[in-house]
Amino acid sequence: MKSILIIGMGRFGRHLCRNLADLGNQVMIVDEKEENLEELLPYVISAKIGDCTNEAVLKSLGIANFDICFICIGTNFQSSLEITSLVKELGGRCVVSKANRDIHAKFLLRNGADEVIYPDRDIAEKLAVRYSANHVFDYVELTEEYSIYEIPPLPSWVGKSIRELDIRNQYHISILGTKENGRAKLMPGAAYVIRDDEHLMVIGKKADVDHLLKKLS
Repeated sequence: MKSILIIGMGRFGRHLCRNLADLGNQVMIVDEKEENLEELLPYVISAKIGDCTNEAVLKSLGIANFDICFICIGTNFQSSLEITSLVKELGGRCVVSKANRDIHAKFLLRNGADEVIYPDRDIAEKLAVRYSANHVFDYVELTEEYSIYEIPPLPSWVGKSIRELDIRNQYHISILGTKENGRAKLMPGAAYVIRDDEHLMVIGKKADVDHLLKKLS
């Protein structure tokens, strides 16, 4: 469980708040508009109305007491930049700021952000990969080179064990888990026999997974 501050209760901030609270974290939220806070009151330990470009408002929050501070200002980059800088100056341990453009990210990182996130871009990339391929049910990019894919097994894999197929050496990927009816089982052993009614969660280089996907077409 972590102590988390979220500044800016736009659409992304609201979703972030609910998910963090559902995972058992203690969340405090701040926004200039009271109506943006009301629906989130059941999820948080504290909510405050205030303009966080005002240093006095930020000081009243006790910035240094939070494990993570999220700056989720999406429509006013100047405000986001000012708040990011102030939060860091006031002792923010880990400052994560939302950006919409690469140039914004560069300035945020130079002015105190420990990490910059691009929720709109990341979702767009994920959807593009998922819907461009006929056999990708989910996709998570880890680095520019490696990703995790949820795919069906090759027909030739069904009824054979991971050891028998020698998947890592033959296909240069690793099976992280299996998924059936939305329920995942992680780290199957080498003796695990692959079934035709399940999905496989595999990790590998994009080029190697793309080569595998072509076999499914």
